[in-house]
Amino acid sequence: MLTVVDYGMGNLHSVAKALEKVGGEVCVSREAADVVRAEKLVLPGVGAFADAKAELERRGLAEPVVRHIRSGKKFLGICLGLQLLFEKSTEDGEHAGLGIVGGEVVRFETSELKVPHIGWNTLAMTPGVPLFAGVPDGTSVYFVHSFYVTPTDDAVVAARTDYGQTFTSAIATDNVWATQFHPEKSQRAGLRMLENFVDW
Repeated sequence: MLTVVDYGMGNLHSVAKALEKVGGEVCVSREAADVVRAEKLVLPGVGAFADAKAELERRGLAEPVVRHIRSGKKFLGICLGLQLLFEKSTEDGEHAGLGIVGGEVVRFETSELKVPHIGWNTLAMTPGVPLFAGVPDGTSVYFVHSFYVTPTDDAVVAARTDYGQTFTSAIATDNVWATQFHPEKSQRAGLRMLENFVDW
């Protein structure tokens, strides 16, 4: 069973439908017990970092998500679900994240380009990342964000994207994949990435 975490901060319907389209058996749940039982976990999210972390805590979901990841089970984070993995965010002050990945979440500093970064942009992929199997380097995907992650360890970087500066647009570790972009809104390439997760 593949569980999509419902903590009130995500476009859950489109994520779940996209996963089902590529063969996933999907459960959307706000119950900690379902998170604990999940074979694979998806944490989507849109909105403010502090609000998202607070909702995960309030609903008793933060600890089960961390436990799932630390147990070695497969995990996919999308957009805010990527950012929450990090140690802290500087959005509206300084707020602690889940602490799975070293580094922080910072705002784009550009006077020449619009923030938030909205629309299609290309991926410069790290070779050999299973998330991108069957997806050509340079593929365009869909972004909506004002903040981006800065990992402490470059070894986790799965893809980078340029938007006035080069930023980390995806990470991959042993059992964790996470994207700043929205695979569920990225047409054929995004569906292939979700299929790779379902098949992982």
